Amino acid sequence: MQVGIGIRLNEGEILVDRMDAAKAGDRRALARLLSSIENGELRFNDSHSDASDWKILALTGPPGVGKSCLLDRLLHEWVDAGLRVAVLAVDPSSPRSGGALLGDRVRMSVVDDENKKNSVYVRSVATRKTSGSVPLVVQDMAFCLLEVGWDKVVIETVGAGQSEVRCAAVADRIVLVEGPARGDGVQAEKAGLLELADAVIVNKSDLDGAQRHANELRESLNLGHEEAPEVYLVSALHGTGIPQASAMLLSLNQSIRAGRARWRERLLSHHERLLLEHPQFDTSLSNLEEGLMSFDEAYAQLRNKNE
Repeated sequence: MQVGIGIRLNEGEILVDRMDAAKAGDRRALARLLSSIENGELRFNDSHSDASDWKILALTGPPGVGKSCLLDRLLHEWVDAGLRVAVLAVDPSSPRSGGALLGDRVRMSVVDDENKKNSVYVRSVATRKTSGSVPLVVQDMAFCLLEVGWDKVVIETVGAGQSEVRCAAVADRIVLVEGPARGDGVQAEKAGLLELADAVIVNKSDLDGAQRHANELRESLNLGHEEAPEVYLVSALHGTGIPQASAMLLSLNQSIRAGRARWRERLLSHHERLLLEHPQFDTSLSNLEEGLMSFDEAYAQLRNKNE
């Protein structure tokens, strides 16, 4: 475990106590740990890298395709297989008020199942001021969850609009969820996520157009020369294809076609984090708004971490 960011002696003792309590199953202690990360008081570094097996999965896709319902079905399967799975459900923050609904937990029936709720942990996370679909602290929160004993972490991302590919900076594997009536394969390609996906799941297979959309996605994915990810049809409503998709995801390999794009997102994410965590970030924004500083001056100041 590697943690840091301004931890004083007494705070370090509290951190150790909370870590021990979280490992023992104390969810209040775990919630406080995650809140400390979310508030910028604590940082966790990765100590679980293993290219042969994923620990962090991003489940992403446009609104309305049934990501939460699909994830709920998958959680039931994975818990039955003996896994303990934590979910970080990302909710978009209002660009004006900064508020977020944080209501994904109400869609998860697995957390109300008395026989399974101890094997599932769901935490909603607001995007806050992050530009992409995955807030910068999610990676640290995922590492924390793995450190205290959760087997897998699933990040359910906003996935709204085009080029929402920031999840590539966080996850070991990326699963894109699509649905019927989403347009053709070219439209999906424009979303930016298709080229990063290790697998594509077309949900709502009980609706007209689902099979056609899956075929269009396969055609689009096979236009290149690289190995294309598999496209699966499921229905989260009726459970069709869920056991097969669950088993497939647990043994999912990383796509070789997205390596460069993923490293690009990780570099951009790291650069964004350096800017947002600069102590003068809010001051620079105010100076720009009031015309007291040019953009070049503000950017130069934020690039210098010592100021």
